[in-house]
Amino acid sequence: MRTFIAIELPKEIKEYLARVQNKLKASGADVKWVEPANIHLTLKFLGEIDENIKTKVIASLSEIAAGRDSFIVGLSSIGAFPGIRSPRVIWAGLSLGDEDVKEIAKKIESDLEKIGLAKEDREFSSHITLGRTRSAKNRSELARMLEDPPETQQGPLEFYVSEITFFKSTLTPKGPVYEPLHKAILKINQPVL
Repeated sequence: MRTFIAIELPKEIKEYLARVQNKLKASGADVKWVEPANIHLTLKFLGEIDENIKTKVIASLSEIAAGRDSFIVGLSSIGAFPGIRSPRVIWAGLSLGDEDVKEIAKKIESDLEKIGLAKEDREFSSHITLGRTRSAKNRSELARMLEDPPETQQGPLEFYVSEITFFKSTLTPKGPVYEPLHKAILKINQPVL
């Protein structure tokens, strides 16, 4: 089964990011946008695993979560990899909770390497993928819009993270279908939003 580990986003955050996507679509760029219902913050993509590894991943995530306090994440700017001038992956960054997310991702990486899963070559970067360009069509217009990103909401965009979700991803002609396999609950230490 094809799997990944992520932080799920609340409905209102997904709706905000869908509005950002809709404004960026005006660029006419050839982008494969992530379906708003599927938008999440990936901590680690595992790829194909078997039942034995699945069981070990669940045990590892439960242990990691039990040792971590829940926390707040806040969204910041919209950006792109490798850079705004040549956008290939369009993303939303974090203004709050970035260190917490990085620490959890690092712990997941380290613990899963011990059970035989390959370590990532590149350093983890906290971001929420919104879309990927498929060609150079109108890429310069998209880059111009990213330099002056569309504002769609005033005020803080923050949410409370209380769990880490282990997902199965099934690829279909209509796009990926995500099914939660396990939710690892963080220690309750609910900060005030």
